[in-house]
Amino acid sequence: MTLARRYKPNIFRWLLLILLVTAIYNYDAVLKVFYPLPYRDSIIRHSTDAGVDPYLLTAIMKTESNFNPDAVSPKGARGLMQIMPETGQWIANQSGMGPFHPNLLFDPETSIQMSAWYIANLQQEFGDNRIMVVAAYNGGRGNVRAWLDQKIISGSARDINNIPFPETKKFVDKVLWNYKVYSWLYGKD
Repeated sequence: MTLARRYKPNIFRWLLLILLVTAIYNYDAVLKVFYPLPYRDSIIRHSTDAGVDPYLLTAIMKTESNFNPDAVSPKGARGLMQIMPETGQWIANQSGMGPFHPNLLFDPETSIQMSAWYIANLQQEFGDNRIMVVAAYNGGRGNVRAWLDQKIISGSARDINNIPFPETKKFVDKVLWNYKVYSWLYGKD
């Protein structure tokens, strides 16, 4: 057995140990690779203007498009925040944002601004109940209102499993997880 072959496994183990120790001491930096905060300035500006938690907006963005401004869902939702063109038109009309064209939803600045306004609007309707706001963002405010009226859900965290739309239930779970991570990871910055 050659000397190089004999020590090769030990070198690999030492390198692995060094990487592990580095990751432990720099866990914030490692986690930020998996939970980045692109569009930070736009997120902060528009969420502040709308009175929305920037980490909630970011959690929705990560869940909806994973920060891909060119994303298009099978149902036709567009951009970073996956806004349907009809919803974008409604937001533009209600908020006074000016002329609207569906392709504007691919513009990160427009998508973030519209979503911040829309989340604030949902918060007004659902009394700042984060679970209901997130469910309405995905499943539609009319559906969430009907579920509340029919007592299918009450708005508490224990009701997430009672959300009738599996996609919306999964969306709420993912957004709430991402929200916890973003609040913890960037809230101290």
